[in-house]
Amino acid sequence: MDRASLAFVMVGHVDHGKSTLIGRLLCDTDSLPDGKLEEIEAAARAEGRELEFGFVMDHLREERERGITIDTAQTFFSSPRRDYVIIDAPGHKEFIKNMITGASQAEAAMLICSVAEGVQEQTKRHAYVLKLLGLAQVVVAYNKMDLVGFQEAPFRRVKADMDAFLGRLGVAPSMEVPISARRGDNVATRSGNMPWYDGPTILEALDVFAKIPPPTDKPLRFPVQDVYEGPEAGDGRIVVGRVESGRLERGQSLRFLPGGQVRTVREIRKYGEQDVASAEAGECIGVVLEDDGLERGQVGGPQDDLPSPTRRFHASVFWLSPTPLDLERQADALALKCATQEQPCRIADMLERLDSSTLELLPREDGRLRETEVGELLIETAEPVVVESFYDVQELGRFVLVRGRDVVAGGIVTRPEA
Repeated sequence: MDRASLAFVMVGHVDHGKSTLIGRLLCDTDSLPDGKLEEIEAAARAEGRELEFGFVMDHLREERERGITIDTAQTFFSSPRRDYVIIDAPGHKEFIKNMITGASQAEAAMLICSVAEGVQEQTKRHAYVLKLLGLAQVVVAYNKMDLVGFQEAPFRRVKADMDAFLGRLGVAPSMEVPISARRGDNVATRSGNMPWYDGPTILEALDVFAKIPPPTDKPLRFPVQDVYEGPEAGDGRIVVGRVESGRLERGQSLRFLPGGQVRTVREIRKYGEQDVASAEAGECIGVVLEDDGLERGQVGGPQDDLPSPTRRFHASVFWLSPTPLDLERQADALALKCATQEQPCRIADMLERLDSSTLELLPREDGRLRETEVGELLIETAEPVVVESFYDVQELGRFVLVRGRDVVAGGIVTRPEA
């Protein structure tokens, strides 16, 4: 039987020890390839350096850049209980782009904070993004305890600041662990330097996280990625895409919106499988339909259980671009990307403006939304789109806004208008 795996995203302010913690986890769980640690130690000696665990990540990152063996965008290690995938997000921009577009589907998160430096603005922004994206399973690692002499008082002080901010967000950490990633205290093994702490290690905290099942219990949503025709489809068409939620059955009648076409599923095709009777959330498939007329961007689902297409919806939007959003001068066209849908759009109204690191409400009279600010916006698309509240169906409730080739914002749908 295949071992279960769990994907979690690791975020934190620059220099708070994220790379060191990842390197320590890889080494202490014997998750590096055979001979890799010795190779890295030799490389460190050649540079006149002692081995630091952040150097492990530096070395692997260089290998990735040369196209060799290890991908550090997603890093893998194992505990006795299960396998893990670390989604390494270099900063809030990369994090929000990856998470909202679905390129990295995390089931949990680890927020790293240096006890020596305390809670920083970027720490708070990352925490806000965790809340925005609905990541409920969160562990906070309070790193660099060795720099404060492993004393309890600094840990309690920084923890109180963090708890106050997370409490305002409505985020309740599953566990909060004082660690020294550099020395290995409370990472994979319990520390003898902090007798005042009797909670789990980082590895034990991760093992408590629940595996998030695919959303098969939600209504079926099947966004069309592309449509093909040819001899292999007989007199029909092969529609390919990813089942974002629910379950699709052979013989089922689907309605596709916008457009309203009704098609019956003659066959379901999966790579390397034959005579497939069904497909469920998370699977990339092809379905053979008896007629044409469909196109990329439409969303299929049960005839009696699909949201009405809309041109207007309310959203929480995290602005990423150094160039502010200006409601009065929207000269540069924006495009909405949600699932496989892409539509020109405009911001019809700004209902609220928020500082993501202080949670302070900001004046909105000038109609501008600046980098790292969050806006409660009313978005209007050129043509109808199929979106749903993120809190009902996440898969059709997350989106990015694009200007030219640049992702300038990411957000979640809070309420579609009828």
